[in-house]
Amino acid sequence: MSELALFSTMVCPMPFTLRKRMFHFLSENPVVAKVQYGLKITFIFVAVLFVDAVQRMVRIAQEGAAAKAKPDMVDARTETNYAARRFYAQRNLYLTGATLFLSLLLARVFYIVLDFIHVQENYTALQTKVAKQSGASGENEELRKQIKELEAQLKLSQGKDRDFETLKKQANQQNAEYNRLADEHNKATGSVSSKKAD
Repeated sequence: MSELALFSTMVCPMPFTLRKRMFHFLSENPVVAKVQYGLKITFIFVAVLFVDAVQRMVRIAQEGAAAKAKPDMVDARTETNYAARRFYAQRNLYLTGATLFLSLLLARVFYIVLDFIHVQENYTALQTKVAKQSGASGENEELRKQIKELEAQLKLSQGKDRDFETLKKQANQQNAEYNRLADEHNKATGSVSSKKAD
């Protein structure tokens, strides 16, 4: 019954923090470790009792088969005695078998839930780490946007500088061409002008 109560406590729904505290207490407390050691020794005794109950069941079944083979030796007291012995042997077999099964089940469920708690803790830690990194990456994202904007402005500024240089070259070329044409025109018309006076 205590195994059933402990199993029900382990699997019943409860808040994660309470479950975590309970299982950490059960897995780390030295007193609980000593109790678990005592339960392992008890488990060995129950296993021996289970083997004995199986042997007794087989022996009683063989005696029953032998008694049915000799119908002249069967009376009411013998049948009642046989039925009672068979009942006690079956009861012992079922009790020790259930106790062994629940002991194995408790151990396995305990370690499964403990692993679940560790995985949940690691998951929570990983979530907070990812949240911190995403917060940092959010800042990085803003910096990246600013860098892209500045690069776009720089390209625009470089484009304007190129346009200004091109315009300056064109103006110098047009001025040189104007001066050449003006000189040719003056030579053709015969008027010479002083550039300093103009």
